[in-house]
Amino acid sequence: MDNFTFYSPTLYEFGRGAEEKTGMLTFLMGVNKVMIVFGKKYVKANGLLDRIETSLSTIGIEYVEFGGIEANPTDDKVYEAINLARNKHVDGLLAIGGGSVIDTAKAIAAGVPYDGDFWDFFSGKSVVKNALPVGVVLTIPGAGSEGSGNAVITKRETLQKISLRTDSILKPRFAIVDPELTFTLSAYQTACGIVDMMSHIMERYFSPTSRVEVSDRLAEGLLMALVNEAPKALTDPTDYQARANIEWAGTLAHNGLVGCGRREDWVSHFMEHEISAVYGVTHGAGLAVVIPAWMAFMAHHKPSKVAQLGRRVFGVDAPDDRSAAIEAVASLRAFFSAVLRMPLTFKALGIAEPDIDLLVRKLHEDKGETIGGYYRLTAKDTRQIYELMLADPASDR
Repeated sequence: MDNFTFYSPTLYEFGRGAEEKTGMLTFLMGVNKVMIVFGKKYVKANGLLDRIETSLSTIGIEYVEFGGIEANPTDDKVYEAINLARNKHVDGLLAIGGGSVIDTAKAIAAGVPYDGDFWDFFSGKSVVKNALPVGVVLTIPGAGSEGSGNAVITKRETLQKISLRTDSILKPRFAIVDPELTFTLSAYQTACGIVDMMSHIMERYFSPTSRVEVSDRLAEGLLMALVNEAPKALTDPTDYQARANIEWAGTLAHNGLVGCGRREDWVSHFMEHEISAVYGVTHGAGLAVVIPAWMAFMAHHKPSKVAQLGRRVFGVDAPDDRSAAIEAVASLRAFFSAVLRMPLTFKALGIAEPDIDLLVRKLHEDKGETIGGYYRLTAKDTRQIYELMLADPASDR
């Protein structure tokens, strides 16, 4: 186990009706005028936005609305919101939604007090040293952004989808998590969120750091909980306990706890970011295609941890690591396909003829010649993994 610092300043208000405390929690952030960031129709149609605005007004907090955030959020909306926030003298952000909305709010929070282009933070030209406080009302679990200091934004002009990572300054001050707000999510939204949660766990689980039994078991326990609870929520979308367990697992998957004391990987996310930046696919669906392909590659190059996941999470009993790893990949694919109804290939994702040359080139331009924590990958390797996403999933067994 490596040395680590774990700091989680986010206050979590979890349970039925938790959104009624939005006004008080925003007040406790020290905010006088908050920008409410949200998506399109959902929060207005179901009355959630009205309830939250009433909660703010009751306690004397002014607000400015900024809606229209879409999946795979882009820089143009961030620039627009930064200008509005400055003109309206906003001193805090409140995100109502899922990862795209929360990430946009974080980018705005970093950009408003910065005397420069907010994209400097994403391109690595500058480091976030000051930001407006951010609060969250979570409606679409999966991204885990309600508990992390990270944000992902796409630069529309260059199709660069970049993750900004901070230790704490962009971690939300509070996150309101009411599982009942997820009852109306579609099966597809629910499934995409679960894949994203599992990916956050696995990006940390697949680590070259040895003897990390505590965080290994935390990761495996969260994965097993998601595998067990997913079919319950998909069968009965109003199963409160299933929704609650899934939502809390999603938060724990990405608040840094599972990664304590170990190097992380993140190649699957890097590879998917190129796909969703170019083709606009849903992040969770893209990950359902990428992760098994990455694992199939590892089954033949570094199978030990893939085998361990198979044995401990999916009950694989093959005696040697390579065979166990191949069975683990098959088990994960079966869960993604049969239970979650997720795609497993480019074609199933709606991409008939992917430009793999472009994906590989952009990936290594953005991330370097070699990438990965678990196993260092060259452009030749990542090309092979992308090509595995073209094939019949049974072909690598």
